[in-house]
Amino acid sequence: MTALNRVPSLMVRAGTASAFAIAAVGGSVVVPGVAADAAAATPATKALKVAASKKGSPYKYGATGPRRFDCSGLTLYSFKKAGKKLPRTAAQQYNKTRHIGAGSRKAGDLVFFHSGSSVYHVGIYAGKGKIWHAPKTGDVVRLQKIWTKSVWYGRVK
Repeated sequence: MTALNRVPSLMVRAGTASAFAIAAVGGSVVVPGVAADAAAATPATKALKVAASKKGSPYKYGATGPRRFDCSGLTLYSFKKAGKKLPRTAAQQYNKTRHIGAGSRKAGDLVFFHSGSSVYHVGIYAGKGKIWHAPKTGDVVRLQKIWTKSVWYGRVK
């Protein structure tokens, strides 16, 4: 019997079990919605974590990391670290993604800001209406609420 198989019987006998008690008998604590190990994480969730790790990095036009970024440089860098290749600009990245509706968006999807048919900015969706992005000159990589309805969503293939 594996340690994971012992968890249900431990919980039945005790009524409840703390995470500490489960860990003490060599079991694993499984949290809903969180990958059990790094291999189970998708490239999108890995890219999201990479972008978040760059919090506070200065914006620099044309920069692709690892210390300075522009918007598409941050998404390119983040997905590259997650094993996916993206083109350089926000518009090129939009053209390389599978376009999805707002109702289908998930953490790790790309959020493209547009004016008419022109894409001018990109960030990585973090959930709850927020994105990680490199906003503009004089700013830093940060988490921010999506400020407009003029956005399209794309999923990296």
